[in-house]
Amino acid sequence: MAHLYNSLALELASRIDAGVYQVGQRLPGVRSTSQSRGVSTATAVAAYRQLEDEGYIESRPRSGFYVRSRARVVLPEPRLSRRSARPIPVNGQQMMLGLVQSAQRPDLIRFGAAVPDHSYLPTRAIEKALSTAMRLNRVQVSAYEFSPGLLTLRQQIARRMGETGCITDPDEVLITNGCQEALYLALKSLTEPGDVVAVESPTYYGLLQVIDALGLKALEIPTHPGEGLGIEALQLALEQWPVKVCVVTPNFNNPLGCLMPHNRRVALLELARTHGLSIVEDDIYGDLGFDLRRPDTLLGLAQNMGMADQVIYCSSFSKTLAPGLRIGWMVSTAHRDTLAFQKFVMNSASPSITQLAVATMLESGRYERHLRGLRQSMAQAVHRMADRLCQHFPMKTCITRPQGGFVIWVELPNGVDANELAQKALEKGISIAPGPLFSATQKYRNHIRLSCAVLWNERVEKALKILGQLVTDAAVEK
Repeated sequence: MAHLYNSLALELASRIDAGVYQVGQRLPGVRSTSQSRGVSTATAVAAYRQLEDEGYIESRPRSGFYVRSRARVVLPEPRLSRRSARPIPVNGQQMMLGLVQSAQRPDLIRFGAAVPDHSYLPTRAIEKALSTAMRLNRVQVSAYEFSPGLLTLRQQIARRMGETGCITDPDEVLITNGCQEALYLALKSLTEPGDVVAVESPTYYGLLQVIDALGLKALEIPTHPGEGLGIEALQLALEQWPVKVCVVTPNFNNPLGCLMPHNRRVALLELARTHGLSIVEDDIYGDLGFDLRRPDTLLGLAQNMGMADQVIYCSSFSKTLAPGLRIGWMVSTAHRDTLAFQKFVMNSASPSITQLAVATMLESGRYERHLRGLRQSMAQAVHRMADRLCQHFPMKTCITRPQGGFVIWVELPNGVDANELAQKALEKGISIAPGPLFSATQKYRNHIRLSCAVLWNERVEKALKILGQLVTDAAVEK
């Protein structure tokens, strides 16, 4: 949960980065800042202490706070991924379960899982909403909310999607157990075993697990670290292979954090129209953009182009409210009955009490208030992580510049093996996600993904220094 001092610290940090306050310059006093910003003295002190912890300023006894000298090494972006030669079956995704289980040790610094620390989440509001749901709906919480799910929740989701320009009827919304189940249902409804699915490269490993489970073939499409899926590469793939579906995350994909520009979204939909291609849109990070305005959905654009039937939309509250609630959803006009039946066959329904709690939070406006602070906190977390990587990792490292979400993709110097690095880091009490997990062909052997949404403290600072040293040592050995 973001606090007022976080906002003040982020504002001052941006002014320091912009050169408004120069190295060695004294910042306005605590009392002066509290008066000019209309905040309490305690808030101003907390903001200054946070800037001090992050290395922006230093305290001088009986003098105040001064901007400190910081090494501003800027690491470049990773290179564009290479095109895959052909579609291939996805195998070996069971290893991911082992990685997840090993990363559950309570003593670990968890850079590996794309799960926000509980300090970023509205745990008290969720607790209150769950308690209210149990107290006011005792009969309903003990019963099934059969597919497509709780009507009031679907109405609130449809309302929110309408505010992003995507006109959605509540009857088109299907509640799922997170976004992973939504992706599974979407691909199951659109494909048969052996079909080819085009995916971003690198891509979310959970998607590869779904493709593996359904017996499909993945065709990796080069993805730009800033602009997303390579449209030109996809066009070549469609001309060469019988691609049935393309799964894409236009808004802050995992692990790159890229945002697809409007013109490339239009080009993607035009390709889909020409080739009869179905698109599955994964928008799980759409609410976590760093700008004030939420980016539009691909489904909304498809509606404007008369192509809504070719897009299935998937999302979840796992990254913004709590992953343990297991509330996701999907939207489809052409396949809603099939999807609802498949959901019913799989597990009958998603938990009633969490559906009621999330509906209450959406209806009350607490979710939107939480989002405003969360976006700012995530932007700060990503900025801070990038700064530390520039400080502690060797010069030949490359990092992405996410515009949303909370993960950073890191290209390590040639010769550094990410799997070996992950094992050595685990021995030091640090979990990371090695690059080969994000590729059907086990590419990205010198890449890792880091989650920035951790509870920042001295242990995290130390862990990044250790990780940077491990990378430096491995680069020297090679």
